[in-house]
Amino acid sequence: MTHAQSTVGVFDLFTVGIGPSSSHTVGPMKAAADFASSLEAQTVIARVSTVRVEIFGSLAATGAGHGTFTAVLLGLGGARSDEITPAEVETRLAEITRTGAVVLGGRHPVPCKVEDFILRPLTVHPRHPNALSFTAFDAAGGTLSTQTYFSIGGGFILRDGEDTTSFPTAQHAIPLPFSSGAELLSRCEQTGLAVSEVMRENERARRTDDEISAGLRRIWDVMESSVRSALGRDGVLPGGLKVRRRAGAWAARLAAEDPDHDHEHWQHRVNLIALAVNEENASGGRVVTAPTNGAAGIVPAVLYYALHYTPAAASADDGAREDIIERFLLTAAAIGTLYKANASISGAEVGCQGEVGSASSMAAAGLAEILGGTPRQVENAAEIAMEHNLGLTCDPIGGLVQVPCIERNAIAASKAINAARMALWGDGEHRVSLDQVIATMRDTGADMSDKYKETAQGGLAVNVVEC
Repeated sequence: MTHAQSTVGVFDLFTVGIGPSSSHTVGPMKAAADFASSLEAQTVIARVSTVRVEIFGSLAATGAGHGTFTAVLLGLGGARSDEITPAEVETRLAEITRTGAVVLGGRHPVPCKVEDFILRPLTVHPRHPNALSFTAFDAAGGTLSTQTYFSIGGGFILRDGEDTTSFPTAQHAIPLPFSSGAELLSRCEQTGLAVSEVMRENERARRTDDEISAGLRRIWDVMESSVRSALGRDGVLPGGLKVRRRAGAWAARLAAEDPDHDHEHWQHRVNLIALAVNEENASGGRVVTAPTNGAAGIVPAVLYYALHYTPAAASADDGAREDIIERFLLTAAAIGTLYKANASISGAEVGCQGEVGSASSMAAAGLAEILGGTPRQVENAAEIAMEHNLGLTCDPIGGLVQVPCIERNAIAASKAINAARMALWGDGEHRVSLDQVIATMRDTGADMSDKYKETAQGGLAVNVVEC
């Protein structure tokens, strides 16, 4: 028997988008594109003369550094974050700058410039700090349509009036629903399935096995391509901080010092992967939200470790490698859905513990399963990783996803590996449960000063001179 359940699916949690931020770039682009689509659905798009854009809270406070404002322009023009390439971003923005207009929904030009946006950084919507509103007017100044959106982390958006069950895969009947770590463990115990297998069973309600495998393979392919792209770049990252790109130089050094991937260099390799992915994100490149762009380097770095430095990978053929990739990502996603459902993955809502902390917890769980962990050891690994990221603030300098974000991903990846190995040395019994640590993360985020939640008003953002 199946049950209606609003569990977020693996392909909701892992999506492809452009940097530098899932909540501040990808989400606003989706919201703007949705508003443009709604005008077409209402058959009023041809009557639109102007569009008013209002941006609130964290989106307004750090939007310049996060690419929020240009993302809105692109979204109004019909761009999709999972399809548009960085090269297309540059081309479209150049055309918008030249004409001073966006082609609304890709078919109706209207004047629209960033300079016309209304920014309200000190106005925090009670529903979520990442809010933006669109209003379309006709030539006489009459209102044709208005809508407020919330970018709630990881590229997820909600319209005002929707509840949190309104996700793409909501209302699917799935065979093994769970909304807590305790329920997930119960499902594993009832069925004898691993965490990854429970997640796969639920995905089968949405897709065929071939589609699941192909989707997971695409996620890893994009992660790998993010690394390759970053390794081919040098110089400094965009945005004015003049942060030097390091991934390419580190890769060259490792190629000379560690040509055979000796185990003693594993941490250098993990650091490199995390660094590369987040340099690509910081430069507006294509990455996988895992579960956010700001934390995009942690899951691929730890998955790289699983593919190169674990017993399962030691003699793995292509089929075995695919199995490692799929089980790791499915396990990580199962844990990620718990954070999405019961706390938050938005830095603007709970600080970086919700981004880097969640990603570290997800990656620890994925690695624990690959290392042969039981479901209880997997849950323990996820708990350990988050427990030691509690209270992590979100205070990027200049509103850019660079300092401390890039190095923070590398540190959190190592934490995830350590958490998985600690869990494997235990028997799965532990004093603090994953559910308790998720609740603690949520409560800590609620208590945290807004200065430390992606507003550029505290921490490193004010104590380090930008130039």
